[in-house]
Amino acid sequence: MTEHFSDPTNSPEEVNWVDLDTPPAAVTPATVLSPVDEPEIIAPPSPTSPTKHRKTLVVVETAFLASTASLIWLINYYFPIGPLLRLFFPLPIALVYLRWGSRAAWMSTLVSGLLLSILMGPTRSIIYTIPYGLIGVQLGWLWRRQGSWYWSIALGTILGTLGFFFRVWLLSLLLGEDLWIYVISQISQMADWLFLRLGLLTSPSLFVIQLLALVMLIINSMLYLFVVHLVALLMLDRLGNPIPRPPHWVQVLIEYED
Repeated sequence: MTEHFSDPTNSPEEVNWVDLDTPPAAVTPATVLSPVDEPEIIAPPSPTSPTKHRKTLVVVETAFLASTASLIWLINYYFPIGPLLRLFFPLPIALVYLRWGSRAAWMSTLVSGLLLSILMGPTRSIIYTIPYGLIGVQLGWLWRRQGSWYWSIALGTILGTLGFFFRVWLLSLLLGEDLWIYVISQISQMADWLFLRLGLLTSPSLFVIQLLALVMLIINSMLYLFVVHLVALLMLDRLGNPIPRPPHWVQVLIEYED
């Protein structure tokens, strides 16, 4: 059934038709979407800031190189293969300094010491940290500032010699015996052999023996630092962190081409 009603506002010809048989919902305006029916808008991920990326990279590389230094010391202690691995003791710490600065290098030294303290005990951890960890920081500090080989080898020799005396003192304290006496006895035998070869009939005094021991320690540390510089020159250049160029006579000696 359909009825019509006239609208007083409209003209007589205009008629509004209403279908009474149709349900009210069918003639209501278009249904409005509820908030639940609205499509969800997913925001794109915010880009990582360069500062945050750099901090993450510093932490990862510091931890990796610290564990590398600890692993080299651990392998050399249980499976010694001569002086080969000793050349790499300070290099991971120095590489951290070259890449990320002093704070990361000190943190790497600390992490290496803590890791070795857990794996091997605090004594061997301290023996690594002094002098090799300190030598690594010292080398990285001078290499980053483009210091000459003479300065880096001289300061490294001092640290290495002091580190030897520190190890002798620490082990003597733990063992309850003076190991310096053992060192002097070994040097005394060598001094007697040297005096005999030179045709000297007198025996060396204690002062001469101790002076000879000190000179031999200094020479040994100096040669060690020199070879470490050669290894770093060949290795760190390929890693993209070159060290200062060697003196001219060293370049001639090893036929090095920059």
